[in-house]
This record gives sequence, C-alpha cells and structure tokens, in this order.
Amino acid sequence: MAAAANLPPQILESIFSYLNISDLRTCSLVCKKWYKFLNDENNDVWRFHCIRKVTEQVLKSDILKNVPTYKAKLRAFFHNWNLNDCSKNIVVKSGGFTVHRNPVAQSTDGARGKIGFRTGRHCWEVWWEGPLGTVAVIGLATKKASLHNIGYVSLLGGDDQSWGWNLVDNHLIHNGDSQGNYPTLNNAPTYQVGERIRVILDCEDNTLAFEKNYEFLGVAFRGLPDTPLYPSVSAVYGNTEISMVYLGPPLDG
Repeated sequence: MAAAANLPPQILESIFSYLNISDLRTCSLVCKKWYKFLNDENNDVWRFHCIRKVTEQVLKSDILKNVPTYKAKLRAFFHNWNLNDCSKNIVVKSGGFTVHRNPVAQSTDGARGKIGFRTGRHCWEVWWEGPLGTVAVIGLATKKASLHNIGYVSLLGGDDQSWGWNLVDNHLIHNGDSQGNYPTLNNAPTYQVGERIRVILDCEDNTLAFEKNYEFLGVAFRGLPDTPLYPSVSAVYGNTEISMVYLGPPLDG
C-alpha cells in the first residue's frame, strides 16, 4: 500500500482514468495522497471522465456555464433529467440536460430528475428556453406524483405528492390549491424566458426556496415530507424546452 501511495501523479492519473466513479470514491477514502489527488476537481482524471459522459455539444454550450469544474459537470450529468421518468409527450434531448415538450393539444406534461433527495442541502438551476404558455411550473415531486394530465393545469402541485411555483402567475401550488403569491413582493416581476431560477432544497429544515438573478426570494414551502424528493417541472406549451443543471450544496451569504 505504501508503494501505491507513492506512485507519481502521471501513473495515478492513468490508473484512475480507467476506474469507474464508485471505485474512485473508494480510492479517495483509503489513502490521503489519493484523496488529495482526486480532490482536485479540474485534474485530467475528472476531465477524462467528464468528456466520456457529457457530450461535446453540451460542454461547448452555455448550459454548464455556472458549473466551474470537470467533477462538478460530471456530477450535474448524473443528476439531469430521467428519460424513463417523464410524460410520453416529453423527450429528453441528447446530453440529458434539456427536455422538449411535443406539441400535443389539451395536455399538461411533467418530467423528473434522475436523483431524489432525502438528506442534505441541494441547489439546481431551471430555465425555460421557449414560451411558457398558460401554466409553467417548477418545483419538487415524489415518485408517486402524476406526470400527465388532460387539459392545461398546474400538474406539478396538483396533488399532495408535489410542490410547485407557477412562473406565469407567480402562484405557489400544492395539493391542487393555491398557497398564495410568490415571491411576496409588491408588483413582483414575471418570469422572462431564459432567466435561470435556482431551486434550493433544505432536507434538514424540510423547506423549498427559490432564487432569481442571485436574489433570494424567500422560503416557498415548509414541512416537506421525509421521503425522496425529485427536481421536477410541468409544461403545456408545444415545442417549448426546459433545462436543468444540478449545482450541489447552496452557497450561503
């Protein structure tokens, strides 16, 4: 083990580039030198794994512009949209960070992220890359929440398994009922296409909050249940697209 710990960085880099992510996590726990090496989130090991998973098109686009390191970009990839957990009218585009809603009349359609959260604090960005239509909701859902409904409705927030903020009218929705205006500001500005909303989930305080243009908008929901909660959206407008990028723990202050 001592000999392995003293391998030069070039050799470690070559070996670690062929290991899977789970094995890299194990390596970081068994040797201080390996931990220090893998703690550099921009080294060639993380670059190699990142370009192997994340498409070149995504890496060259602005989608990951707020994700500074290769390891963080890779982590965001593992948290992006779940192509097996969305409405039949929604397609996950190549790369996995953007969903496309097909033009189907009288239908509301939802999508969930790959990973649900039950512990810790988490932050991710969501933004619309097309018209919102009459209802455009972002928030959280359990695995039990519906991903499709007939008509144009607040699908996310429409039952007791989901919590949403309708960006069109600035209303919070849960269990099918309006929970009031959000944010609680006089003449709060409406959402503009392309604006990145940061969603902040605190599983220790069981709260959900939002941030726009780096301004904290306040806690939207309290008393969230102790069950895995998934980043989610619901949309009604045909051919609109919605992107999501996981950022990790929120930065305080």
